[in-house]
Amino acid sequence: MHLVVARIGRAHGIRGEVTVEVRTDEPEQRLAPGAVLATDPASTGPLTIETGRVHSGRLLLRFAGVHDRTGAEALRNTLLIADVDPEETPEDPDEYYDHQLVDLDVVLTDGTPVGRITEISHLPSQDLFIVERPDGDEVMIPFVEEIVTTIDLGEQRIVVDPPPGLLDDRAEIASARDAETGEPRDDAGASGQGPAKDGA
Repeated sequence: MHLVVARIGRAHGIRGEVTVEVRTDEPEQRLAPGAVLATDPASTGPLTIETGRVHSGRLLLRFAGVHDRTGAEALRNTLLIADVDPEETPEDPDEYYDHQLVDLDVVLTDGTPVGRITEISHLPSQDLFIVERPDGDEVMIPFVEEIVTTIDLGEQRIVVDPPPGLLDDRAEIASARDAETGEPRDDAGASGQGPAKDGA
């Protein structure tokens, strides 16, 4: 299993260091000196991490064979990829690898289908689920505890309780579900406030 663990940013200084956008919850393991990483594009790798340090809140890496600014700039926007055992799980039970979450079904707290996770987007501020809706459209759901209430790997589903407006067509989804069940929508659903948490 291949896991994108970082994206190389701009060069730092003149001795081959680069800033990196970390895309793993385990940088001390995946981005440690001595780690050998595949790359995308593949033509720039594999790369072996020679040194790593934190400067002004950003991780700086230097790779074996890259010791000047020109070489560092040539690596900009390269993705760093680690090989991960598919059976391996993070030490923290509340953390997940991307491959554990991709393809899981996403539903609201009342069971209304939202879609299927196709990608995890790792931004500096937070992670996002990229969810493909049944009609082919995509919606982005922040991976935060206030919204993602349950992750059930056994049932292969994720339960979310999004705030009003996050899912623009949430009312339409609820309407379609009610049409299937024959149950009328309540005032909360009609006003776009969404269902209350069910404690899942």
